[in-house]
Amino acid sequence: MTVGSQVKTTLAILKSAQACLESFALETQNQEAKTMFENAAKTTQSVVEQVSSRVQQLENEEPQFKGL
Repeated sequence: MTVGSQVKTTLAILKSAQACLESFALETQNQEAKTMFENAAKTTQSVVEQVSSRVQQLENEEPQFKGL
């Protein structure tokens, strides 16, 4: 597995985790848990943005990574 495909796989996993956290926040009735899940989702979103930026950088530097 290439670095490009590993980074893209990691990005997909992070997006999935963020979606789960957002779903948990919507489903829970416990306000403390809701806040925790929302904060974790926001933190994960920040990481997603950073990794997405890295994917763009990889694709610009190494065109063979596009579309993987």
